[in-house]
Amino acid sequence: MKKKRYYKVAGHRFCVSGEKDGLTNYQPFACADGETVFALDVESGDAPEYTEEMRQEDEGQVIICGHTTAGEAVFEFLWRGVTAGWLVCSNNYSEGRLVTTGRYEKMAIDNALMIMFALATADKDTVLFHAAVVSYEGRGYIFLGPSGTGKSTHASLWLQHIAGTALVNDDNPVVRIDEDGSAMVYGSPWSGKTPCYRNVHYPLGAIVLLSQADCNKIQRLSGVYAYVALIESISGKRWDERIADGLHQTENALASSIPVWHLECLPDEEAAILCNETITP
Repeated sequence: MKKKRYYKVAGHRFCVSGEKDGLTNYQPFACADGETVFALDVESGDAPEYTEEMRQEDEGQVIICGHTTAGEAVFEFLWRGVTAGWLVCSNNYSEGRLVTTGRYEKMAIDNALMIMFALATADKDTVLFHAAVVSYEGRGYIFLGPSGTGKSTHASLWLQHIAGTALVNDDNPVVRIDEDGSAMVYGSPWSGKTPCYRNVHYPLGAIVLLSQADCNKIQRLSGVYAYVALIESISGKRWDERIADGLHQTENALASSIPVWHLECLPDEEAAILCNETITP
C-alpha cells in the first residue's frame, strides 16, 4: 500500500501518495490527515495519449498543456528536452496522477503539486504568485516582474540594507483573501533556485511591480493599472471558466484593497531604501 502524506499550504490541505522520501521542502508543511482540496498519486507507467493545447517555456523548462480524449487535463513536464513526467487531472483538479519517467522526478512532483494547488484553489480566494516576498515589521511585501527583472535581487537588497527584513519565499508565494476580506501572504514548498520553505504568513502590506531602469523612481498604481500589474504574475488556466472567474475575483479584490506600486529601479541600495520608505507604514 502506498503511503499517504498530508501537507497544508495557506490553510489548504492536500494529499500525496507514492512519492519517494526526501522531499524536504514539504516537511515544514506536513500535517495530520483530513479533508483535502486535492490528492496526487505518483506512479510509473506509460505516457498518456493527449492533444496539445499550448506550451510554456522558461529557462530550459517546458510545460505542455493538453487533454485526453476523455477530457482529462494533461500536463507534460520537460527539462532541457527530457520528459520528467505527465500529470493527468480530473475535471475539477481534485484528483490527479503523476506518471514519472525516472528522470528529474522531483521537478515533476514539484510542478505537478504547484499546478494542482493553483487550479484546485483558484475558486477559493487563493492565488499562487510568481514573485519574491519579504517580511518587514509584521507585514509581507511582494515583488513582481517577468523572469530576469530582478525580483530576487531586489529582495536580497532589502535583506542586506533594511534591518528587520526576512525572506518569506523567493519564487512562489501564496496569497489568500480571508473571510473578513483581509489578504494574507504565505510561504510555500516551492521557492525556485533559493531554498526558502517557510511555513509562515503575514498580512499583505503592498505589491510592487519591478522594471529595470537607469534611475530609481516609484509610483502608485490604481484601477485597471493595478489589476493588470497582477495578472501576469498569477498562475492559472485562464481558458477554464471556473478558474478564470475565481482568479478574477481574487485579483480584483487585491487590486482594490492592497496598495500596488511600480518601481523603476537599478539593482542598488538606493532602490531598496526608496521602496521601503515609500510602501511601508
